[in-house]
Amino acid sequence: MRISLAILLVASLVVASCGWRDSRVNPRNWFGKSREVATETEQVEVNPLIPNRRRGVFARPEKVDLSVPVATITELTVERTNTGAIIVATGIAERQGAYDVRLVPDSESLTPEDGVLSFTFRTLYPRRGSAVGSEFSRTVRDGYSIATGDLEGVRTIRVKAAQNAMETRRR
Repeated sequence: MRISLAILLVASLVVASCGWRDSRVNPRNWFGKSREVATETEQVEVNPLIPNRRRGVFARPEKVDLSVPVATITELTVERTNTGAIIVATGIAERQGAYDVRLVPDSESLTPEDGVLSFTFRTLYPRRGSAVGSEFSRTVRDGYSIATGDLEGVRTIRVKAAQNAMETRRR
């Protein structure tokens, strides 16, 4: 019993010391580290005082998206799962009280343009003003689950914020 346990322990240490960590077989290496890239931002003002057109007696007005991009993105990771991947973005909001933070795909059908799948990191703020506070109190995080079929043809995942953008490339 001792000999087989010792052999098992030595064999597991030998296998663990192999180049598994840097191997392409390792799912943690399928996407590289994220890096900051230049961004072109476009600020669109939404006027909530302009009424929506109704299309019938019982029709409800369309919801107006009042969310704004998060100020900056600090981290972007892609975690591999059995059914695809989870894109996790961490950012810093302009002020405290940010809620309903979400990654919004730039295309509804999740089709990559030239191998790039783009998202915008958006949030809502309270109507009343709130303090700016420390970076820690303004840090927000959200994830977006994407299926394996939607990842076909994707070479780069890009997430945009108000002041910067980050992207990660597939290895």
